[in-house]
Amino acid sequence: MAKILLIEDEVLLGKIVKESLEVRGFTMFHATDGKEGFRRYQELQPDLIVLDIMMPEMDGISLAREIRKSDRHTPIIFLTSKSQTQDVVKGFESGGNDYLKKPFSMDELIVRIRELLSRNAGPPRGTSSVFRIGGYVFDYEKQCLKQGDQSQQLSHREGEILMRLCRQAGRVLERKQVLLDLWGDDSFFNARSMDVFISKLRRYLKDDPAVQIVNIRGVGYKLIC
Repeated sequence: MAKILLIEDEVLLGKIVKESLEVRGFTMFHATDGKEGFRRYQELQPDLIVLDIMMPEMDGISLAREIRKSDRHTPIIFLTSKSQTQDVVKGFESGGNDYLKKPFSMDELIVRIRELLSRNAGPPRGTSSVFRIGGYVFDYEKQCLKQGDQSQQLSHREGEILMRLCRQAGRVLERKQVLLDLWGDDSFFNARSMDVFISKLRRYLKDDPAVQIVNIRGVGYKLIC
């Protein structure tokens, strides 16, 4: 069963989550601050990380950024209180894949964990993970976009969106489906978050005028190259 690292400084909550997931067959490990969490991550190489945002020693967003320097694929679910909703976009930008607001139901956490683990397999077997986009080359496995000698490392979320655009190149990529696949729902807040990532991808691709990510109003986006 999947190996999950929970990094949560609330000891009681951590114990409840750990025991609840262990009962369902997951292999659980618990760290109570950011520095310990990073050390355990390096030791364990977990299949998924559940990460609180507000923690002593190192906050969750800083920890996610540190992890993403060398690991672009391990899914990260952020835990955030209602007063920290402004940090959710920062969490996605730092490499997070999903988030839950406290208090949350254990069933919802388990559903999100299972969805992320199933998505984390990457592109289907037998399909290419390297795409040519005009004058750029995008390596999905390395989450790297290159143009000549210049390279841009992408966040996990940026890479997932760009991979889907590449697979649909010249055709419309439906916005709702991407939101359901990557965010878990198509709420207004998540849609605005997706817009931020699309804007970033446009900036990364701006040096080739033949490459465009076109907004198809009310439907989604189209990659033209």
